This record gives sequence, structure tokens and C-alpha cells, in this order.
Amino acid sequence: MAHSKSQQKRNRQTEVRTARNRAIRSELKTRAKKAIEAAQSGDAAAAAEALRIAQKRVDQAVAKGVLKKNTASRRKSNLARTVAAIARDS
Repeated sequence: MAHSKSQQKRNRQTEVRTARNRAIRSELKTRAKKAIEAAQSGDAAAAAEALRIAQKRVDQAVAKGVLKKNTASRRKSNLARTVAAIARDS
């Protein structure tokens, strides 16, 4: 247990930020999964829209400091390649 008031406040802030970051990371995974599922369904328009939203959420995570810029770039690239490959195969 923290002894000083400032450390107690820092602990409270960390809990809030951790919960927020966890929610954002969870949404990133959900959006990526939705984009892949849309590509597997064969609907090109839905897949493109789901990919656009997923990439937008990744960019927002960078703006909020949840992801670093290069990590976001890599994730967007991998997701786009995966969706394109699935769309091409089906």
C-alpha cells in the first residue's frame, strides 16, 4: 500500500488508464476479427468497410498513446494483406 497521497493518486490514475488501454486494445482485436470475417463471407464492400474501420481504430489508438506508430503501421499492413489474400482466394 502506498504511503504518500501523491502515490495513492498515481495508483488510482494507473488503474483508470490501464482499464482504458485494455478496452482500446480489445476493440482493435475485435475490429480486425470482423474485417477478416467480412472478407471470408465474400462480400467485398463489407470487407472494405470493415478494413477501413479497423485501420481507423488503429490510428486512433496511436493518437491516444496506446500503440506506437510503427506497431500500428505493421498491424494495418498485415491486416490489409490478410484481408486481400482471403478475398483473392474466395
